[in-house]
Amino acid sequence: MDLSNLKAPKPNQKNRKRVGRGQGSGRGEQSGRGHNGQRSRSGFKERFWFEGGQMPLQRRIPKFGFTSPFRKEYVPLNVDTLSQWVADEKLDTTIDINALRDAGLLGKTNKVKLLGRGEIDQKIEIEVHACSDSAKEKVENAGGSVTIVNS
Repeated sequence: MDLSNLKAPKPNQKNRKRVGRGQGSGRGEQSGRGHNGQRSRSGFKERFWFEGGQMPLQRRIPKFGFTSPFRKEYVPLNVDTLSQWVADEKLDTTIDINALRDAGLLGKTNKVKLLGRGEIDQKIEIEVHACSDSAKEKVENAGGSVTIVNS
């Protein structure tokens, strides 16, 4: 047996509709297109978004707001989380971006922002991409320092 001997199964061996071949065929005159209207004309193409002339969905829905294509997304890292991870010895007191990635707090291309929720009493030195004023104040009051990196 080879590919030249293969035949389609019986349900797939149907003849195509031959339209426009006279009244006696049952598909003459309008050729199955009905009487008048846009769909009966030659050259009509059904676009999937077309709604028969009524106001299309994308024009009915209100549009407002703006999404900046230059938005910078940061992964939030709160002071209390940082304090807990240092207390549990999952992080050292000197923390850089690679240490945060190794700990699983950051992905490969994520940027991190230090936020000020909670309290910290350990002296830590940390590198982050961005930092809130309250977080910087809390880390510096505990004797540590915050460095902003641009990578």
